[in-house]
Amino acid sequence: MRTVSLPVAYMPLVDAAPLIVAREMGFDHAEGVSLDLRPAPSWSSLRDMFTFGHVDAAHLLSPIPVATRLGLGGIATPLSAVSVLSLNGNVIGVGRGLEKLLRAQGYPFDFRDATAAGAALARVADGPLVFGVPFPFSMHVELLRYWVEGTELASKQVEIRTVPPPLMARALAAGEIDAFCVGEPWGSVSVDEQAGALLLPGRAIWSCAPEKVLAVRSEWADTEPHLLGSLMRAVWRAGRWLSSTGSKTTAAEMLARKSYLNVSPELIDRALSGTFAISSRGEQRSVDRFVEFHEGAATFPWRSQAKWIARRLAERNGLDAVDAERRAAGVFRSDLYRRELQGAGAELPGASAKLEGANPHADAVASAQGGLILPPNMFFDRRIFEPSE
Repeated sequence: MRTVSLPVAYMPLVDAAPLIVAREMGFDHAEGVSLDLRPAPSWSSLRDMFTFGHVDAAHLLSPIPVATRLGLGGIATPLSAVSVLSLNGNVIGVGRGLEKLLRAQGYPFDFRDATAAGAALARVADGPLVFGVPFPFSMHVELLRYWVEGTELASKQVEIRTVPPPLMARALAAGEIDAFCVGEPWGSVSVDEQAGALLLPGRAIWSCAPEKVLAVRSEWADTEPHLLGSLMRAVWRAGRWLSSTGSKTTAAEMLARKSYLNVSPELIDRALSGTFAISSRGEQRSVDRFVEFHEGAATFPWRSQAKWIARRLAERNGLDAVDAERRAAGVFRSDLYRRELQGAGAELPGASAKLEGANPHADAVASAQGGLILPPNMFFDRRIFEPSE
């Protein structure tokens, strides 16, 4: 079959797996396209590759298209998030100095309780806390700020500094940052290099955070609908394969290759299996659904997710929150998702927005096929976000 080459940018992270799997397993060729995957050294360089037209699509931090729509970040190119690539997948870690202070206080490093972790960190922090994050407009920043605001850390001076993910462990070891929030495998790299210890998984703050999206330039989505549909279906099928029994070992070996993440398969398997070594002591912790690529309509671009991001950005940047939510709703393209995936077997929710943080348990909801069960969706502080109309 003749295929059309599609240049697609990505960062070397575990949550780029749907794109890598789509290429390696041939899901792209089955849809008549060939994914030309192009790695980027940092999120700023990836954003520039994307917005200046060097690639057609990108593995992108979920807040970037929303920030762009709100006029933040200096990029004017309209972007559309046509699907969510992954839910969750981040870790918060601390350097060896903070680890020692926390252990001296008896903190158990349970890798679970966000409130207790915030209180413990606040007790041992003597002076400003500097957190490294991969990019200013990222779920890493939103989760960190939400956590800080809702715990005893709110009384501390917290600085957030941008560090490319592959350099996070080095910055921690050098004392340039005290802690971090980063996507795997780079948190585990900091543990293996004895630069620090893992404190929390991101899902301990919000259990259904949309971490990365499959983003395209809005103009390209309008002018190349057939290519868009082929891309979306290939990536969706890759996510479904990733959720299948027995896929994790093969996926870890794919992602570990020098041409992709260039780390050991064992490091990648930690994220895919949710089983982590959290410190140089070899302590093991397990996290159910640490990162999700498919189950529970994980890839559906809920407009309420975009509105939550927009509300957070608006409040921090002095924008009208209701107007920001209205504009952000058109960025997460549930309409395109329904159009392109309705014949692929995807579960399509009956609604395009929902209450975020309102479900402590799995919940059956109306859907096109009638069998959709959404996973638990909770914020650590039990607050509920109700999007504006």
